[in-house]
Amino acid sequence: MTLEETFKKLNIRNEKALIGFVTAGYPTADATSEIADALIRGGVDILELGLPFSDPIADGVTIQRASEISLRAGMNTDIYFDVAAGIKGVDKVCLTYYNLVLQRGLEQFVSDCEASGISGMVLPDLPVEESKPLLKICEDYETDLIFIIAPTTTAKRMAKILDAAAGFIYVVSLLGVTGARDTVSDAIQPLIETIKRQERGKEVPLAVGFGISQPEHVRIVCEFADGAIVGSAFIKLIEEELDSRNKMLQRIEEFTRSLKAGTKVA
Repeated sequence: MTLEETFKKLNIRNEKALIGFVTAGYPTADATSEIADALIRGGVDILELGLPFSDPIADGVTIQRASEISLRAGMNTDIYFDVAAGIKGVDKVCLTYYNLVLQRGLEQFVSDCEASGISGMVLPDLPVEESKPLLKICEDYETDLIFIIAPTTTAKRMAKILDAAAGFIYVVSLLGVTGARDTVSDAIQPLIETIKRQERGKEVPLAVGFGISQPEHVRIVCEFADGAIVGSAFIKLIEEELDSRNKMLQRIEEFTRSLKAGTKVA
């Protein structure tokens, strides 16, 4: 199922998308598959699987720490695609940085995504202005290159992103890096409204991330967006339960279920 089809299916059910992020290889490669299964049981609609990079400019302390542990344990691009291929039953998106894509080769990386069942890619450090070579390959392989719109994105750049967008648009709720926050930014609803005014008939789903960490956050965001992205809160939960795999998996499933409840449209 493509990302577009997933959002359409959710819309028919009067639901918005819950997108969950975890770092591949944290705490171990084997544990990643079990964590993904717990997320799926809890109701996550799309899984963002992070391929760790040594200089993750968009990530806050929590995800940076998980990436460092994963890299020290031996995670690399080959292992990442093996892990991704073993995760079934959910749409998958790769979140990583452009250097790793370049190192592997653009077409090889996208081909590996397709072979491992990954439907889309998020590359926070790839500007839309420099994306044409990769965008063309992604279109050939029917893999969505997912762009980011932030509160600082100009109208001109927003128009370029909307023209190239596929799958969904990752809408950053606030300035700064990833990380759990206590409240949802007041700036996000006006930003969503601005994006929708610029879409000009091309309706790409809008999913909000950065700082979304509680069921109430998901509920608020899903009142005006098409989905909510939760990352650091899952990593933090894993970090808290490193000594008990069973308890970790149980808490992940329960937390995911509570977040998913916030995506139901009244």
